Amino acid sequence: MLNVGKIEEGFVLDHIEAGKSLSIYHHLQLDKLDCTVAIIKNARSNKMGKKDILKVECAIDTLNLDVLAFIDHNITVNVIKDGSIVDKKELILPREIRHIIRCRNPRCITSIEQELPHVFILTDEQKQIYRCKYCEEKYNERL
Repeated sequence: MLNVGKIEEGFVLDHIEAGKSLSIYHHLQLDKLDCTVAIIKNARSNKMGKKDILKVECAIDTLNLDVLAFIDHNITVNVIKDGSIVDKKELILPREIRHIIRCRNPRCITSIEQELPHVFILTDEQKQIYRCKYCEEKYNERL
């Protein structure tokens, strides 16, 4: 059995879909932070069969919850203080996301005006559909 030590202060991302932890690691830009990160891939789970887990030893305010919710709003975020869980953050799909995804429409103003932020609006919460704020192009891929 694999044993990964507990963290004193930080957060644990649990119930990540198996195989998605590295994508989350990069999208949260954890590689740019000077903190300890443990990535556990394909851990056994009664609920999911297999899951990934990220343990990050740094302040919770470094975590962009909008990015995380966009990737998968079913992830459990456990906040750790003094080695114990003190809070669980609930993720909800953000109404608007900026600079996470790019519009692929070649006619979109963001293709011409490089300084414009890439902004997507949640247009259908049930189907988790985001559309470009400028051209209304539907974003099809998930991170």
